[in-house]
Amino acid sequence: MTDCTCSRRQAIRSLVAGSLVMPGLVSRLLADGERAPHAPARAKRVIFLYMSGGVSHVDTFDPKPKLAADHGRSIAVEGGHGKVEKRLVRPGWTFERRGRCGTPVSGLFPSVAECADELAVIRSMRTDHRDHVEATLGIHSGSVTFTRPCVGSWVSYALGTSNRNLPSFVVIAPALPYGGSQVWSSDFLPPVHQGVRLVPGKDPIPNVNRRLSSAELQEMELGFLRAFNARHLAREEGDATLAARMQAFETAAGMQMEVPDAFDFTRESDETLGLYGLERGQTSGFGWQCLVARRLAERGVRFVELIDVGSDNLSNRNWDAHTDMGWYPGLAKNVDLPISGLLRDLKRRGMLEDTLVVWTTEFGRTAYEDGASGKGRGHWPAAFSSWLAGAGVRGGIVHGATDDYGQQVIEKPVHVHDFHATILHLLGLDHTKLTYRHAGRDFRLTDVHGKVVHEILA
Repeated sequence: MTDCTCSRRQAIRSLVAGSLVMPGLVSRLLADGERAPHAPARAKRVIFLYMSGGVSHVDTFDPKPKLAADHGRSIAVEGGHGKVEKRLVRPGWTFERRGRCGTPVSGLFPSVAECADELAVIRSMRTDHRDHVEATLGIHSGSVTFTRPCVGSWVSYALGTSNRNLPSFVVIAPALPYGGSQVWSSDFLPPVHQGVRLVPGKDPIPNVNRRLSSAELQEMELGFLRAFNARHLAREEGDATLAARMQAFETAAGMQMEVPDAFDFTRESDETLGLYGLERGQTSGFGWQCLVARRLAERGVRFVELIDVGSDNLSNRNWDAHTDMGWYPGLAKNVDLPISGLLRDLKRRGMLEDTLVVWTTEFGRTAYEDGASGKGRGHWPAAFSSWLAGAGVRGGIVHGATDDYGQQVIEKPVHVHDFHATILHLLGLDHTKLTYRHAGRDFRLTDVHGKVVHEILA
């Protein structure tokens, strides 16, 4: 046997140097960086604010004076076994016209109301299902019946990443929403486009700090891993899972360089932290989520979703107020100042010009009582409200209308498919051309539906 005196480090260097796939090449092959949209884009990135549980539109962004006047009146509605009598419940908060535009906003959101001139409020949203899981998947993927890639994954697939050291799609969720991780799933799209979930706290991404004492040594070990994985991939051509795993190692290594700085708020001023309602050193709450979103967006993350699932001091209740609308002030307080802070911060940094901010929920709520207490509202998929702000959006407008009780869309309906088509359009993407071949046919986010809502575009 020949005597070998080479060190472990020399052996690794030799293997990597002799590999057909040199360090970094796999990354370029599997994720080819930033890709051009179909047309000039108004938005470069999206921050998607999702309020889990079905926010009541008639208590937030869709004022109903007639509902207030008819409080307590009984009406016949469809029940499980025919018509049943239900008592109308007035909105619990007053609406005031805000901003130069005069858009009415509920007293639940006093800080967001101050940004009314930035918002395009859509009062005519509608979806296809009245249950949480299905409607949550609908607002994320366009499908309430089958698992499909979510909007963030479609955007990642279409446009790639502008920063190879960070994922193109990040989700910040303190707890799982309805539908679980399917909400940020890439489904049949290449796995590299699945959302990366962060959990607020002192360690939002476990093990992100370098394990090894030197970057050089870590690069050699990663190179060693690349070499073996590349040989394996060559034998298993077309294995998307293996390719995604290889890309995950590449992204993880890059994140070790970028992520610690993204989560380091020490250089943020007290004034900036105050915009988001944050105390210095705080690592939780929706304000923390919003500030992280801004910092990730300015570092090149393409799509950031923030999921509001309630608050610790509310026993993690979300916006699903069947039994008591009295939950809403606490829920709104948790998100109101952070959302307005995000809009203000983006605007003063010049980022709102090319950042699309989306606020939505999965469906609305009934005009009449629900639950034994008579203080809540039930699920209502036929009408709800959402808003957009920022890149390419006409701020200070209201689009669409519902009837006197907010139960049926009577003007300019916007289906979830239309909502998605509009988001893609602002990113320079034609929703009819953004397709992926799977199971013998082409799929798209909007299925065979959807039209861009041009009236809300600048």
